[in-house]
Amino acid sequence: MENTNKRRVVRALRIMMPLIAIIIVIVVAPLDLVPAWIAPLPDTVQAQVDAAINYGLDGIIVYVDQAGETPQFYAAGWKNKLTQEPADPHALFRIGSISKLYIATAVAKLASNGSLSLDKTLADYLPDLADRIENADQITLRMMVQHRSGIPNFTDDAAWDWFASQTDIDEALALILDKPADFEPDARYSYSNTNYLLIGRILDNTLGYSHHQYIKEEILAPLGLTHTYSLLSEVPYDDVVSGYWYEYDDDLRQLDHVIPGGSMIATAEDVGIFLRALNDGSLLNDDEQAIYTSIYEYGHDGWVPGYHSMAHYYEDIDTVVVQFVSTTGGDTWGTANIVGGKATGLSNIIYNRIVRLLHR
Repeated sequence: MENTNKRRVVRALRIMMPLIAIIIVIVVAPLDLVPAWIAPLPDTVQAQVDAAINYGLDGIIVYVDQAGETPQFYAAGWKNKLTQEPADPHALFRIGSISKLYIATAVAKLASNGSLSLDKTLADYLPDLADRIENADQITLRMMVQHRSGIPNFTDDAAWDWFASQTDIDEALALILDKPADFEPDARYSYSNTNYLLIGRILDNTLGYSHHQYIKEEILAPLGLTHTYSLLSEVPYDDVVSGYWYEYDDDLRQLDHVIPGGSMIATAEDVGIFLRALNDGSLLNDDEQAIYTSIYEYGHDGWVPGYHSMAHYYEDIDTVVVQFVSTTGGDTWGTANIVGGKATGLSNIIYNRIVRLLHR
């Protein structure tokens, strides 16, 4: 009798769970996103990409690299709405914080060859800032790479303007100087773009030249990545996908962001090749790989106005999935709406559905 009752409970829960999930989505996620969330999965990735445009995205690019298969490219919507140029899966895109993967890779390589020490402090590397950043004598390079420094995030400051070109790194840094720490060094994790601004400066000082050049020579060139750039100023303007704010037609492509950790431009294919090499061990030697594993993650999202990018590797199906969406704002990127630990923005939903399709 007891076993029978248990089986009845299990069956009831199986019936109820989908209903509970739908209720949670409706209560927690914006109502406009419910159709995209609960729609049946289509048969193909291209069909899902096409559907993304129907939900309000201006343009989308998806690159899928499954082991043993020829990489696949998908696109829908516009590369440029004004000129009615269709989305191009090989176009350049502003990848935002995916740039941090390249910087962390540079740190791992330089730590391996002894040029950097992960345990030296911010005060050791940038003594001119020792009295202007709280706990600088306790914050290690490792903590900065891992976002465990407690240094405030300059993009959270009220004076920071995402909708203006940001080409003065010192001006961005000044927003957090002489401010109290968010927490004690290594006490917890909190994402801060300031960490990578400072790491860029440490790399430049250590190398004696720009870390952008180091990344080009030591990371991009060995992989044959000729469509990855450190700065918007390095590429022909018309080669870059136009970016938009939800329900506005203004092209945000002209907004320049040069601050390390968010400045890079690349094609989806180049990001995918880099990500696979980072994950499969073909980019770094054994010591470099061990260091990288100890300090940072193996996939990343990126965001600047008009551009949302996602790049992740799925070991269980040996697949890299890169998605570029050229619309931000509204409910396109849902960090404020979390269901089951995942952001529920439209671009997140589309990406997760594509990954489900690939698993299926």
